[in-house]
Amino acid sequence: MELEQKGMSAYLAEVIGTFLLVFFITSVVTLYVSTGAQASFGSDFAVVGFVQGLTLFGVICMFGAVSGGHFNPAVTLAAATIRKISVIDAVIYVLAQLIGAVGGAYLTKLLLEDEGRAVHYGAGSVSSLLSGNVAGAAVEGIGVFALVLVILAVVFSEKGAKDWGPLAIGLTFVFMVMVGGPLTGACYNPARWFGAALVSSEWGGVWPYLVGPVVGALVAVGVWRFVIEAGGAAPTRKSPERAAPAAARGGKGAGPAEPKKA
Repeated sequence: MELEQKGMSAYLAEVIGTFLLVFFITSVVTLYVSTGAQASFGSDFAVVGFVQGLTLFGVICMFGAVSGGHFNPAVTLAAATIRKISVIDAVIYVLAQLIGAVGGAYLTKLLLEDEGRAVHYGAGSVSSLLSGNVAGAAVEGIGVFALVLVILAVVFSEKGAKDWGPLAIGLTFVFMVMVGGPLTGACYNPARWFGAALVSSEWGGVWPYLVGPVVGALVAVGVWRFVIEAGGAAPTRKSPERAAPAAARGGKGAGPAEPKKA
């Protein structure tokens, strides 16, 4: 299988796309999430979810044709596992994502320093609603599993409806954030977690935000390979009835067209 060749434009696209994604995510968390003991204390996770999902939709539309629109080390890991990107390019992608994420989180801190202090500028942390870090890792892993699986299904699958890819990915992210937001901060992205954690010095337990996404991405690859790709046939792009022979169309390879009768 021939690997896609990446270059500087793709690397810059991952930096800029991740920068925008993390900036808007950490900003909306700072503006719409309040601290409290209850799951939705003073918070509007519908707004938070829709802003994050629509931002992801937007950056995929902006840069997807250039870099593939990863903006997430878990997505890059999945793409490397199925050999859609080389290991070297995958490493550079992850570094680019980390740089963009730190820049986006830092811009949020510059603009909303006082407002964001209470919520650590959107940094993820495992809620007391959960039993501990293992449960937090499970939440992050399940979210990444759903996100990566929909990406594999609509983007990398021969059966996928690629025209619906950005919208399907963005809407999947919306409902995942609505559920996971009160539990772990709904990072679902090691770069997004790292950027906000570095800027705020709130690391949230670290390993749930690394191990959970890695496991979730690898399980998604397995389900995609052995369930989605193994089942059914690829959709037919053109029906046999509409594919007339070349001679009937007067196209290349056809004989002389018969003269029209008067």
